[in-house]
Amino acid sequence: MSRLGIELDVEITIDGERVVAQDGELLIKAINRVVSDLPQICYNEVLGPIRSCDTCVVEVGGELVRSCDTKVRASLVVETKSVRSKDAQLEGISRILKNHDLYCTLCENNNGNCVVHNTVAASEIAHPSYEFEKKPYEIDASHPFYRYDPNQCILCGRCVQACQELQVNETLSIDWERYRPRVIWDKDVPAGESSCVGCGHCVTVCPCNALMEKSMLGEVGYLSSLPETMKDPMIALTKAAEPATSIQSVMAISEAEARLRKAQIKRTKTVCTYCGVGCSFEVWTKGRKIVKIEPSDGPANAVSTCVKGKFGWDYVNSKERITKPLIRRGDHFEEVTFEEVVNYVAERMRMIREESGPNALGFISSSKCTNEESYLMQKLARAVVGTNNVDNCSRYCQSPATMGLWRTVGIGGDSGSITDLEKAGLVIIVGSNTAESHPVIATRIKRAHKSGGKRLIVADLRRHEMAERADIFIHPKPGSDIAWLSAVTKYIIDTNRHDVDFIDSHVDNFDDYYASLSPFDLESTAKLTGISVDELKAVADEIVAADGVAVCWAMGVTQHNGGSDTSTAISNLLLVTGNYGREGAGSYPLRGHNNVQGASDFGAMPDRFPGYEFVNDDATRAKWSAGWNVELPSDKGLDNHEMVDAIYEGNLRGLYLIGEDMGLVDANALHVQGAFERLDLFVVQDIFFSKTAQFADVILPASPSLEKDGTFTNTERRIQRLYAALDPLGNSRPDYIWTIAIANALGAGWNYSSPADVMAEAASLAEIFSGVSYDLLEGFDSLQWPVSSDGKDTPLLFLDGFGFSNGRAKLYNVSYIEPSEVVDDEFDLHLNNGRLLEHFHEGNMTYKSEGIRSRTPGTFIEISPELAAERGVQSGSLVRLISRRGKIKARALVTTRVSGKELYMPMNSGDNESAINVLTSSHTDRTTHTPAYKELAVKMEVLSATGENPLPKKNFRNAISNPQNGVEVERKWQRQDYVFVAAPRRRGGL
Repeated sequence: MSRLGIELDVEITIDGERVVAQDGELLIKAINRVVSDLPQICYNEVLGPIRSCDTCVVEVGGELVRSCDTKVRASLVVETKSVRSKDAQLEGISRILKNHDLYCTLCENNNGNCVVHNTVAASEIAHPSYEFEKKPYEIDASHPFYRYDPNQCILCGRCVQACQELQVNETLSIDWERYRPRVIWDKDVPAGESSCVGCGHCVTVCPCNALMEKSMLGEVGYLSSLPETMKDPMIALTKAAEPATSIQSVMAISEAEARLRKAQIKRTKTVCTYCGVGCSFEVWTKGRKIVKIEPSDGPANAVSTCVKGKFGWDYVNSKERITKPLIRRGDHFEEVTFEEVVNYVAERMRMIREESGPNALGFISSSKCTNEESYLMQKLARAVVGTNNVDNCSRYCQSPATMGLWRTVGIGGDSGSITDLEKAGLVIIVGSNTAESHPVIATRIKRAHKSGGKRLIVADLRRHEMAERADIFIHPKPGSDIAWLSAVTKYIIDTNRHDVDFIDSHVDNFDDYYASLSPFDLESTAKLTGISVDELKAVADEIVAADGVAVCWAMGVTQHNGGSDTSTAISNLLLVTGNYGREGAGSYPLRGHNNVQGASDFGAMPDRFPGYEFVNDDATRAKWSAGWNVELPSDKGLDNHEMVDAIYEGNLRGLYLIGEDMGLVDANALHVQGAFERLDLFVVQDIFFSKTAQFADVILPASPSLEKDGTFTNTERRIQRLYAALDPLGNSRPDYIWTIAIANALGAGWNYSSPADVMAEAASLAEIFSGVSYDLLEGFDSLQWPVSSDGKDTPLLFLDGFGFSNGRAKLYNVSYIEPSEVVDDEFDLHLNNGRLLEHFHEGNMTYKSEGIRSRTPGTFIEISPELAAERGVQSGSLVRLISRRGKIKARALVTTRVSGKELYMPMNSGDNESAINVLTSSHTDRTTHTPAYKELAVKMEVLSATGENPLPKKNFRNAISNPQNGVEVERKWQRQDYVFVAAPRRRGGL
């Protein structure tokens, strides 16, 4: 095994040197390990061989071949620098330049990473064989985030390959049959009117300036902002001088200018602040302007992003940012100094503690905070104030999934890595709109399904994208997932297809668990769930036949009053079938926010210290007391839900909340807002004047992720560093600065010099982080907990046993639980809710992006065609939904994604008028108190039968994509004007 992690088992010769390579690997990979200057424009490690540019041609055994299209075998003799090889490579480069006008010094893309520029410069080509030929197409600037310049496009197909096979959105293709081929969107429509979801894959992989972010235009480079009337003469002058000086002299000037740009553009590694995938990338800034998001080395995402991570950063510089501390004086807020507000908060907290005890105060950390900030928040609660009343927003989404895993396997995190989802023979998605909630994870599943022959089962109430792609799509009745999961498990056991050896070796409680499954026979379950017996059998057959089963689930499972039990049933199924402790299998509860995993990991929970160590365990508490040099409370504290109840009961008087719009995202929102009004002290730390902040007594201006250092932990337990790209805006501060200041004003005496000190302290006390250090997290390096003291992390769990003291897993008995709220004659419609690809949660951040807002300006209610016909509704109708708790109104969207009397509404609403949680109840999961958001019955009134469609025409959902198998370069080769560069004397056209 080499240091590259591949088996090097055959010997070949490259340019006269013997090289050990892997039998069957692409020859270009072997060459790239020993040769640094082989031209290769269309090839990309992530995209694989596209075979369109003909620049990587080498001589193998006397024959000229594309090295990206040739497999290694023993005894190959390869010449990369022979006369014939160099002639063919230069011919390929010349053909590229026939399609691309080199004006690098004036180009925004001249930043040292332009593949075309670098290839031409390294090739030492003096004079291209062909003159540039302008194409008969105009620039397409119709998309809100990028523009396409056909004249600069070299037809390499990278963008198409990324769209068709990496992102699998299947929008882009090349029309090889037209007179002058070009990239097209769908069936040849403007980019801004296409099915493009704005993920940015195409822009990221483009090897030149044909596809470019609009934020780059005129901003990068010392001459790129010149008007076209000045640029054109400069280009013409350069072209006129080129024959006498060679193209390399022009390259030298542009390379010098590119080096100067390093002082103009700052590049900072960061981690995305939206969902739990944990995409990492460089953010390019010019002053405070964000000009580019450049993914390249992210361990979770590689070159992938979604529309939010690539383009949704306008909120950072929004004029709506809170930049000064505010204290409520009567009916208005007054601006105060840093010192004044810190002392005010500390004095009020001290007063409440003295009058009512430490448990009269509550603390809520944020999934938008760093690990270090959540650690300090829970330490403030426990070690300074003296209460375990601390929680985070995992209470609203993922606590039941974590509970299901604690019960069965002993560790509450994804059992493997995101890459395992590509390796699984079968992926089952339950209650997750993955393509919109976790789009970069969805890309891995989609491409494994499309190109890798893997299987996909989806169980959901909506026919969303992943359901459309599934081999089997089942539509259970609301709240019945636990039944079909248990029935499938029972059927597998009944037919003797469970993994007996795995169970005997690794799992306890099988007999008792099997007995508990007796109510879940196929016939009874079919009646309960609405899933036929044949469908249940088909699901079981797929599971048994698969080489590895991975299950992904999200809020469609967890946000029920039996969310913990359904999560448990998922893990039970995986244990019965032996799908733990191996690659390409296991449990994947998809974390919704960027650091919702880390907030719990680092102790923002009412019953656990960092590392999930119990506060009521005497030895554990003694360890933390010694580490912090303070006596600590032993009783479990209040969670989010219990804090609201305690406010109404008069037992909780003060609340310090960071970065959560709890007044809109908690269930039964009007009830929660009423609680805020009863508080004696409500401190809100945020970047915007959110709905929640409107109820605050004190507002502390926080900083977003681009203005702070620290770490985030993604859904696969991966800890990654982020670095401050910008200074805090105005008098805002990173969250940890505020928390430290308040703690010290209360007498804590903390002296952390940086977040690195906080992480070091956490690692010294919490066992699962014992080997974590900032040195091991430098740049794009990462660690997946648990991390042993020697710095070794754990990408795949359970290789050495499960998380219980005896090393064995436990099958945990569960039973069917009736939904807390069902439809009846009055409230006759079921209302489901969830996330939307282009907006995040209530939209406090994404609505600040003009491009995103232009495509989806507001929320809407999805209504089935059959219900629409019955009620006289069409897309654009204004309807009112009424529940037992409140009423809202929004525009209808008639769609086949929902059926019958089931409705769906995205969360993206920033006001009570259309906020879904005005309708939801205070019912919760019985174990974790996660709100049963998905158990909601409503009635509908039609306020206006006609109106404007809530999705503008240019929204991608209105377009039809154009699926194909990659670039389909064979169509290029079939053109009469194409000749392979192996015959360079016969000049080719393309």
